[in-house]
Amino acid sequence: MGLIFAEDIQKTDTMTKTLLILAAGMGSRYGGLKQMDGFGPNEELLMEYSIYDAVEAGFDKCVFIIRESFSEAFKEVIHNKWKDRIELVYVHQETSDLPEGASVSIERPKPWGTGHAVWAARDVIDGPFVMINADDFYGRPSYLRAARFFDENESDYAVLAYQLGPTLSEHGTVNRGICFADETGNLTKIIETKKIDTAEDGSIVYEEPADAGIVLKMDTLASMNMFCLRASYFEYGTELFSKFLDDEANHEKGEFLVPSVIDHAINNDLLQTKVIDSESSWFGVTYKADQEDAKNQIEKLIADGVYPQSLADSPKV
Repeated sequence: MGLIFAEDIQKTDTMTKTLLILAAGMGSRYGGLKQMDGFGPNEELLMEYSIYDAVEAGFDKCVFIIRESFSEAFKEVIHNKWKDRIELVYVHQETSDLPEGASVSIERPKPWGTGHAVWAARDVIDGPFVMINADDFYGRPSYLRAARFFDENESDYAVLAYQLGPTLSEHGTVNRGICFADETGNLTKIIETKKIDTAEDGSIVYEEPADAGIVLKMDTLASMNMFCLRASYFEYGTELFSKFLDDEANHEKGEFLVPSVIDHAINNDLLQTKVIDSESSWFGVTYKADQEDAKNQIEKLIADGVYPQSLADSPKV
């Protein structure tokens, strides 16, 4: 497969399963572009283990959301290693990419958030897709469950949820989307809960939203930004992103997030979103100090035979 750019994609009616990787973040708490740091024994990026798992689960296309400023460096690391195993597409997330007729009152360097990042892929995805963060490890069972969900379901969305406790960091607070479901396993809402930490008595505490009355436990299910979505997202996203931009208060630091789109679809009875317990072990790198633990966990997975010593040795399509 040759080098593929967004403008070269022709939409089809095939049921391609796509992995969408959000890799345009600035890594402010980490102190750099963590999506470009090596974690494997041969400097493999953390997202490369996600690509490996997605290929094993039957995904056949990978779309990267990146920023133009590091586009060439990114492709140099990724492309030759993976081009023979999965179709690769690169899309730039830029703050200037707005819905038709929308305008903003200021220039801002920071991207508009995950909702905008996914929306940026609107011209290259026309079927089911799983979105993930580039700097998170989700585990192969999650990709297998996502693939099965798409095979068994024609219209709904899903969130792959993880137990909250193991996703906390020893090195600082984290933000998590706390999931609430009804008795049938359908998502009713996600509450973005910020500055989550473990108190001295072992309980889990948070600062925002204040007075929300959310009780957090180690086994509380949380979204780690792994969603099973469909092309309908882009229609909903256009409408809601335009409304988001209508409020000038959002122009400087506001973030348009994927759960906002999902909440809109749920609240307007447009679709259902299933909560799928991932039953996987998650780890990620919010802070620089998380890096060593992530490397150790990759080493253990290699020692246990989950991954080859070098991902370059994995089968080609």
